[in-house]
Amino acid sequence: MRLLRDYTGRGPTQAYTTITESHVIVVLRDALLKAERSLVKDGHSDAVIDMRRRFQRTMKHDLVAAVEQHTGREVLAFLSDHHIDPDIAVEMFILKPRGSGDERLDAAASTDGAGADGSSAG
Repeated sequence: MRLLRDYTGRGPTQAYTTITESHVIVVLRDALLKAERSLVKDGHSDAVIDMRRRFQRTMKHDLVAAVEQHTGREVLAFLSDHHIDPDIAVEMFILKPRGSGDERLDAAASTDGAGADGSSAG
């Protein structure tokens, strides 16, 4: 929330974070700026979504660094999106698997028994 506030001048009113062995998910509510709400009201939701995606690309390095510092883990992938009505954003950080050092083996292990294609190992 602090990073969003630093970049946009206002942070969301609510944030919920879930941290598991394989990922960190942050759900943000009420994150749109007053100007963005005005654009949405005038029918420019697509422009607001595009602008939000640009914000996320600009903030990516700092967001990933914050998660890596907090978790002590390397972030393998960062995904982000925003929904207009209701005003909900999601930031998802996929963490690099711990373990053997072989990313293919670690990735297979992190799927809880499912293969890389999602099929069950058996």
